Order: sequence, then C-alpha cells, then structure tokens
Amino acid sequence: MEQSSFGDSLWAFVVVGGFIILALGLAYAKLRNKTTPAQDARTEQATHDLYKEQSREDAKRD
Repeated sequence: MEQSSFGDSLWAFVVVGGFIILALGLAYAKLRNKTTPAQDARTEQATHDLYKEQSREDAKRD
C-alpha cells in the first residue's frame, strides 16, 4: 500500500507546523520569564535566610 502524495504533504505540514508552534511557545516562555537583578538578589537573600533559620533549628534539636 502506497500513501498518497496528499498524505505525505499533510504529514510534513503537521511535523513542520508542530515544530514551529513548539519553538514559538518556548520563545514566548523564555521572554516572559525574565527577572531583574533586584529580584534575583531578593531571592538569594531569602534563600540564605531560610538556610540560616534551618541551621538554628537543627542546632536546637541536637
């Protein structure tokens, strides 16, 4: 059984179209997920504070 030319063309369109949609979705997500240096610093400080608090709690248990 041989597929028709239309079937081959449709499959190629689906594959290429899917790739384009995926690439556009990834680009959109990457552009929307930007952080400022101030946000990065605030996140780092909060993480540092949590680790310090956890260390104090662990020391109390010992």
